[in-house]
Amino acid sequence: MHLLRGLHTHSHPDRSSAPRWRVVAVVAVGGAVGAALRYGASRLWRNGTDAHAVWRTGEAAFPWTTLVVNVVGCFLMGVLTVALKERFTRAPELLNPMLGTGVLGGFTTFSSYTDDTRRLLENDQTADALGYLVLTVAAALAGVALGVALARAVLTRPRHPRTGPGRAA
Repeated sequence: MHLLRGLHTHSHPDRSSAPRWRVVAVVAVGGAVGAALRYGASRLWRNGTDAHAVWRTGEAAFPWTTLVVNVVGCFLMGVLTVALKERFTRAPELLNPMLGTGVLGGFTTFSSYTDDTRRLLENDQTADALGYLVLTVAAALAGVALGVALARAVLTRPRHPRTGPGRAA
């Protein structure tokens, strides 16, 4: 490992120069917000991970809530990346770790994704488990790509002077 020390001496655009305790604090606050949002989603749409009541006693529900939460989180990460890196480049430096690592990291739940897959496999729902594995990865990647594309289309298009009464079109 000592061979790698010093390779990255320049500042990385994804790393904050703020004191470490401040970064940890904003990530913790953001993570709490994200986890609360995910919990709220699981209370509004009870299925998937919440199927523990029928675990090993019958067919488990397909984990739609976890799938949707992860895809929405990936979409929002794509939007956030473009917004902070290409449009709002002067945003406070702690905004990226708070919203990205914190809120969206706390909101998405790839640990539940793996646990949901295990639960489906243990319930002999192999086709559902494999479908869930593939669908989540494909939809998450598509979510990021769509978020990036949409954010670029909306946030980075050239600004034109407004036309109106008395102004040339």
